[in-house]
Amino acid sequence: MPPLPKGVTVSLTYSHSSAELHSVNKPPAGRASVTTVGILRTERGVKMLVFNDPIHRSVELHPLLVKIIDTPQFQRLRNIKQLGGKYYVYPGASHNRFEHSIGVAFLAGQLLQTLKEKQSDLKITKWDILCVQIAGLCHDLGHGPFSHLFDQMFIPKARPGETFTPKTRPGSKEKWKHEIASQEMFDHLVNENNLRSAFREAMVHSLNEEELDAEELEKQLDKDLYFIKELIYPYKIGPQDEWPYKGRTKEKAFLYEVVSNKRNEIDVDKWDYFARDCHHLGMKNNFDHLRLIKFARVCEVDGQMQICYRDKEVFNLYNMFNTRFCLYKQAYLHRVGNAIDWMITDAFLKADGHILIEGRGGRRFTLSTAICDMVAYTKLTDNVFYQILNSTSQELEEARNILDRIMCRELYFCLVEIRSEQNQEDIEAEWRENIPGHNPDNYVVDSVKFNYGMGGEDPIRHVRFYSKETPNETRTIESAEVSHLLPTQFQESLFRFYTKRSNEDLMEDNDHFRREFPH
Repeated sequence: MPPLPKGVTVSLTYSHSSAELHSVNKPPAGRASVTTVGILRTERGVKMLVFNDPIHRSVELHPLLVKIIDTPQFQRLRNIKQLGGKYYVYPGASHNRFEHSIGVAFLAGQLLQTLKEKQSDLKITKWDILCVQIAGLCHDLGHGPFSHLFDQMFIPKARPGETFTPKTRPGSKEKWKHEIASQEMFDHLVNENNLRSAFREAMVHSLNEEELDAEELEKQLDKDLYFIKELIYPYKIGPQDEWPYKGRTKEKAFLYEVVSNKRNEIDVDKWDYFARDCHHLGMKNNFDHLRLIKFARVCEVDGQMQICYRDKEVFNLYNMFNTRFCLYKQAYLHRVGNAIDWMITDAFLKADGHILIEGRGGRRFTLSTAICDMVAYTKLTDNVFYQILNSTSQELEEARNILDRIMCRELYFCLVEIRSEQNQEDIEAEWRENIPGHNPDNYVVDSVKFNYGMGGEDPIRHVRFYSKETPNETRTIESAEVSHLLPTQFQESLFRFYTKRSNEDLMEDNDHFRREFPH
């Protein structure tokens, strides 16, 4: 196919492997497409892939992003449910981390392109935008089976007390979380698929840096690959803190607020999953991220360049945080959904050690140790649920029986839900004292918190707003200036008590619980 004339687009269906993908001048040929049917559009010599998304409609991606998508490490996200076990409660919640990640990359580009066009003094380069989009695309590479179930429920019980060091935080010791694995998987993806040359080519084209010698190019590329990992797992920093980043200077601090904003929790990751999750759950989303993007502006606040918003958008932001609260209340922490998540967690714990996954060099890893080897971890997806369910081995019988109960809707049963500000250790100790003769392993004490994203704080207090008259001056807005009907408390804590016992024992558990634990 000859190069497209300027301004001409053509609809096509084609297939590609990651090695063949977008050699800039001609579409690849060969196998079935793993990405999408779309349009190839030429922009300054770069062929952009455009395809339909149920949330953002026409999504346009740079060929480097498509090369990342067409790797086994990214394709793995097709088999990791966005909402984990909640699919067994909400039939529409069948979407996966794959499409969410693409949506985040797209929104990151939309936000930064808007800022670039409105504020040329920020000196946002095309390569800055592409790096942030790559971070958005790769921010969830580290999720395990059933998403947050794996890192928040399974790993803490399978590997209690263990700490890990993130790629961009040398010397730090932290509990394992999916962001740590996302950084590891990003490096693995680049190396295993020989994408370094594709990154270099895109960087040179975006920066017009042909005059740099080979050594300088490699140093710059190393710095930018590190920058992408910083964006995936950024620090929470205050105005008096020393600048902790190596990828960009303080003049571009706002770039660290696009994908994962630790200052006020307003970022494109949430904009996508609020819209996408509401769509698939059948819930109403009252927050308008497209309008917010139009009124975003970078201003200097306490010596840092921050993303700020027009003062009249404050109620739109309250709608955003209220949407978050509603999603957690009605879906993410749904009482029956959490029961199913605990059942899957227990099944994984029973199966851990009996399912072995081959990693680098032929070494074998269990479900809980696969997080230490990205070759093994690439193979670990939601499919392990069916591997257990359809197994016939004696070692997996207990795990299989738990999953059989999910299939037959014989779920863990919530005996009661109480509101309490006590810590979980005290509640569990009191619970154990009141179940004499009963095995504590037959019960789950589930701590549940609903909030606006920053514990008991009002996140709007951490947002700066500008006015039409003074666009370079910012201020905070008190809730009383917005409405007297806004919430005054921003977090509630619940404890749910589940019994794991089968249906015939529920009445006994229910009567005993209400008699001996009268909260």
